[in-house]
Amino acid sequence: MEVRTLILGAGAAGLFCAAHAGPGTLVVDHARRPGEKIRISGGGRCNFTNTGTVPERFLSENPHFAKSALARYGPWDFVDLVGRHGIAWHEKTLGQLFCDGSAKQIVAMLLDEAARAGATVETGTEVGEIAHDGSAFRVVLEREGRRREVAARHLVVATGGKSIPKMGATGRAYEIATQFGLGLTETRAALVPFTFPEGRFAPLSGTALPVRAAAGGAVFEEAMLFTHRGLSGPAMLQCSSYWREGEDLTVDLLPGRDAAEEIAEAKRTQGARRLSTWLSAALPTRLAESLASELPAERKLAELSTQAIRETADRLHGWTLRPGGTEGYRTAEVTLGGVATGGLSSKTMEAKTLPGLFFIGEAVDVTGWLGGYNFQWAWASAHAAGTEIASRG
Repeated sequence: MEVRTLILGAGAAGLFCAAHAGPGTLVVDHARRPGEKIRISGGGRCNFTNTGTVPERFLSENPHFAKSALARYGPWDFVDLVGRHGIAWHEKTLGQLFCDGSAKQIVAMLLDEAARAGATVETGTEVGEIAHDGSAFRVVLEREGRRREVAARHLVVATGGKSIPKMGATGRAYEIATQFGLGLTETRAALVPFTFPEGRFAPLSGTALPVRAAAGGAVFEEAMLFTHRGLSGPAMLQCSSYWREGEDLTVDLLPGRDAAEEIAEAKRTQGARRLSTWLSAALPTRLAESLASELPAERKLAELSTQAIRETADRLHGWTLRPGGTEGYRTAEVTLGGVATGGLSSKTMEAKTLPGLFFIGEAVDVTGWLGGYNFQWAWASAHAAGTEIASRG
């Protein structure tokens, strides 16, 4: 069987690439249905892009690599497409755009666009040996016990990273890159909850509050959630992309407030009260109780010296924690690192040393912040590859 373009992976990047690559495109995926990660994203409503998309909100060994693709296909380009399909959407905080209805609408839209472009999508298909004979890629596919070889002029690898293996995620993209001489950068779980030993925060499980959290030089002001295993919530997921094993996190539990000034004022007006009373008013009760052992909580406010107030405030604004690790790929939203950008064209996503071979989406060493950025990278990188393929006639 011969096709013009073979795309491995029927996720966000693969389907969107098919919509632009033109007729003679075959998309294959081992999953039973296309777009499985899209379906579960955003609580089932798909945070499909972010209006604040800028290259600075993506991590990569080469921070400039994503600029070209993102500049040529931005958030509002995708919003226009969503609108043409009659999909209602709304903006939440920090530029995050979600479907009013269901993430399934985005999957249906992508499948419709791919079909209009003349592409065929085939699920339940395993990818076997891959070779290049000098003129075409030859890929062995197996479906329902039947094997066949497909010859393709273009091969697009859109198989994603290692995150959420229970949904079928593998490192196949990295194997293909290595096979054809492309480099890899270190991969690790990103946008993932932190774990702490011995159930340190289990008694606080379910408690959430707004914080300003810092890790690896990055700072995020969003919500933090205590879990049975450790810390989660948007602030922690964002920090996980910058954190390294053995490093500390710093958490401001009262962002935008001046704890020293507030405690000093309470000392003047409510001196007979204990610090623990002030803490319970300033923080969630269970958290205040947990922090009491680390602070002079049982002392009356009138008894606190200026130094004690300052030390208490410093503790609340700079709570230092050292995670034992993260929950890993099991729950990670994305994989940090991947196919090294040095071997790819930033304009087309094509391998520099092997014309016709493309890597797009999460497989590439470009990882966005939480909040729709990784979907936007999927659309932008897929558009770059797809339009290049289409231009070749």
